[in-house]
Amino acid sequence: MRLLIVGTLEGYITAAGKIAMKRGAKVSHTDSIEGALTALRAAAGADLVMIDVKLDIATFIDSLKSERITIPVVACGIGTDAAAAVRAIRAGAKEYLPLPPNAELIAAVLEAVAEESHSIVCSDPAMLATLRLAEQVAPSDASVMITGESGTGKELMARFIHRKSRRSGEPFVAVNCAAIPENLLESELFGHEKGAFTGAVARRLGKFEEANNGTLLLDELSEMHPRLQAKLLRAIQEKEIDRIGSSQPVKVNVRLIATSNRNLEAEVRSGNFREDLYFRLNVFSVAIPSLRERPADIPMIAEHFLKKYAEANGLGDKRLTEDALLMLKTHHWRGNVRELENTMHRAVLLSRGEEVGPEAIMLTSKMLAPEGSAQASIPSDSPVANPFAGPGGTVPAASQPAQPQPATPPVVPPLGSLPTSYGPPKGGKPGPYGMAANSSAAAAANAGTSGAGLAALIGRTVADVERDLILETLTHCLGNRTHAANILGISIRTLRNKLKQYGDEGRSVPSPGNDERATA
Repeated sequence: MRLLIVGTLEGYITAAGKIAMKRGAKVSHTDSIEGALTALRAAAGADLVMIDVKLDIATFIDSLKSERITIPVVACGIGTDAAAAVRAIRAGAKEYLPLPPNAELIAAVLEAVAEESHSIVCSDPAMLATLRLAEQVAPSDASVMITGESGTGKELMARFIHRKSRRSGEPFVAVNCAAIPENLLESELFGHEKGAFTGAVARRLGKFEEANNGTLLLDELSEMHPRLQAKLLRAIQEKEIDRIGSSQPVKVNVRLIATSNRNLEAEVRSGNFREDLYFRLNVFSVAIPSLRERPADIPMIAEHFLKKYAEANGLGDKRLTEDALLMLKTHHWRGNVRELENTMHRAVLLSRGEEVGPEAIMLTSKMLAPEGSAQASIPSDSPVANPFAGPGGTVPAASQPAQPQPATPPVVPPLGSLPTSYGPPKGGKPGPYGMAANSSAAAAANAGTSGAGLAALIGRTVADVERDLILETLTHCLGNRTHAANILGISIRTLRNKLKQYGDEGRSVPSPGNDERATA
């Protein structure tokens, strides 16, 4: 953990720094915003910035965005000045810490930033075998290629390898090659000199230099343009890079880890990925199984996220009922762990008591499910389907035609009876969770997914169903756009664009909640 403190903090900087160092953080300090930007452009970098609330936080965060420096910012100030805290949060700070510094509070912030959900929760033999393989190769300096479907946790695996390596005390730097345009990715990786191109307002060290002596993760490497692949290959072979606008090569010592959700061998055959780069990076390969291939992990991961989001929303302890757990076990999880996380976040917000039942489990990606596994996206007794039902309801739910009840969920054998080998079982093709497609459990799964709950949707367009779902969810949230977007699993911008469209069409759109009107 690298902590950068900006400002004087009214003389409390020494105390705050000592607390952070006792918790294992490497602390650096600068008095000004310009000094902070200079430090963040350099290879030292930081994982967290604590800035004096008296400084111009908005300008600082805008500068970070313009230079594409992504880092959490925490504002600090004397006492509990509510107005200063609000200004800091609106400017883009993640949190506000009152001074004088509280050791436990600073420790909690550092742990939250350091963890960032980097722990791997698993118990399934397939995933445990993968972790053992990764741990075995971690101490070496060999390049590692991590493959797996989207949402399986490839970056978590990369961080696991770094923590188990001899470079664990050095920086871990991640670059998402798919999220950065080609003309900016070169600068992001190799750095640039001042004036090298429009917008290069100062010298900037790239990710290779920032990760020197540590580990550099190239996330979604298959999205990198072939021209840039050639420059990357040279950097790996020669162990040196050239900043844009500079004629002097810079020696670097990094351990490379790359990830991809594509079949890179197929990309090589199609000419989209360089064969020589592929072999340079694929010294050792780690394939992460999909969530469908590690069914024993589903209950454990679900409970992990249930606890996490219950605490984050101040809702107390919650637990899954057996029926809810059965729904999770029988879902196809095309989005893997990421989809399960979103599902549990919605379930926490939708559940009405300590128990999380099937009515709070709103499964997504139904249209993307394998043939024969479609289910109703929202249970008929879900709070979204009937937002004012139950105790305390003041407005009756709108009358709806009688909906057919969903088919009985398929019967799944106990987790202990599921096969744990990677290959298909004898006597048949692999089916759900590694069982034979012609097994009795698979037959029950196919028989139990007739799609009866979708009968009422026949004859309606996807746009109509989407509109009704969005408006019903917004009504359930009493107009709160942020909560509705979280439940729906879409961005707030997408939600607002949809609501504007519905308003232009003459539809009645619930007004924003009281806490949103001030910022709407």
